Amino acid sequence: MPRVWDVPVHDSTRVRDARVAAEHAAALAGLDEQCTASAALVATELATNLLKHAGGGQVLIDVVSPPVLTAGRDEAWAVQITTVDHGPGIADVPAALSDGFTTTASLGAGLGTCARLAEDFELHSVPGRGTVALARIGGAPRGRAPAKDPVAGVRAGGVNVPFAGADYSGDAWAWVRTEDRVTLMLADGLGHGPEAARASSAAVEALRGAAHLVPSEALQRLDAALTGTRGAAVAVAQVDTRAGRLRFAGVGNIGARLCAGGTWRPLVSQPGIVGTHRPRTVRDEEREWADDRVLILHSDGLPSRWTPSPDACAPGVDPAVTAAVTIRDASSSARPVRDDTAVAVLTSTPPDRP
Repeated sequence: MPRVWDVPVHDSTRVRDARVAAEHAAALAGLDEQCTASAALVATELATNLLKHAGGGQVLIDVVSPPVLTAGRDEAWAVQITTVDHGPGIADVPAALSDGFTTTASLGAGLGTCARLAEDFELHSVPGRGTVALARIGGAPRGRAPAKDPVAGVRAGGVNVPFAGADYSGDAWAWVRTEDRVTLMLADGLGHGPEAARASSAAVEALRGAAHLVPSEALQRLDAALTGTRGAAVAVAQVDTRAGRLRFAGVGNIGARLCAGGTWRPLVSQPGIVGTHRPRTVRDEEREWADDRVLILHSDGLPSRWTPSPDACAPGVDPAVTAAVTIRDASSSARPVRDDTAVAVLTSTPPDRP
């Protein structure tokens, strides 16, 4: 089941909790001693920054697939550490990432250290709206993907927030590849808690054997795999990198929005529950896929009237950062979430990125 650590950091005692969570996640991911120490240090630095600069925030730690599924690296798990706050934001992000920069009495080496220790590190901040910091430790080694691998031109990432700080989320996302196609799935197990997590986990496992199928056919395979569980709302999106096409099919209330040419348009799922009440016929919706596209899938933990902000349509941003920013901007203390919340994002890889 998708173990997720959600650590609210509003006093110094929770910094240790973030470090311990990172160590547990590293063990789950099978990381070596050096990577485990790096994950612990990054979690400590980012949690400390929440207190120093934002007055507190949230640390989310998860074990995830790599953001690019290059051949032979798709089973390399990474620890993803994400911090989210609604603080004052950072006016000059490049300066904040340089060693020696500080707005407090500290040495100012924290973010620069995190960037060096992590395989991936990105900082997104808007004055007055808050900051998202994301680091991945472990997983695929640094270095550019093979130039002739078309799948390397697509990236995916996500953020998963369990309801009420539970150990397990009833939501899960995963992605797989086969030849020139990549397939992203988001599943929301009915309700929340361990039984919901069992349903979404079954969907993840079934997806691994359905990478060669188009989304509508993959949903049929998942329906059989989820029989005997509570069932789940599931959306499946597939990019054929050679043909430049996106295919989508969904059952249940997973939201899907595709940005093309700076305009967001919804992709529509059919009513039903995979595993218990799947519609008899599910059709694939097909759209063009190009380098400027951004696809967001989200569970119903987000407000029903949520719409993406214009700056979410940015292919150059790490997809997990886009997911975290989506959750940050759609939530507030005045609108507490009432369910697990997961957001998964599919986008293009900028030419200058590994």
